[in-house]
Amino acid sequence: MERKLYKDPGNQMIAGVCSGLGNYLGVDVTIMRILFVVMALLGGPGLLIYIILAIIMKKPPSEYEVEQEDRF
Repeated sequence: MERKLYKDPGNQMIAGVCSGLGNYLGVDVTIMRILFVVMALLGGPGLLIYIILAIIMKKPPSEYEVEQEDRF
């Protein structure tokens, strides 16, 4: 099965980016959140990367959409 990167609305704090990345990479979500905070506080591109990912990453498809894709 093909892995896809989606936001995780069930485990989100702000936009679901860190939880989506954590699920995709198999890393604990807390580690991803700490990584972004540390990058932002140390003057790194953490906040900018987070904003870009929040815009680019899609929400996961609903069960109805998945069912419709399987039919075709």
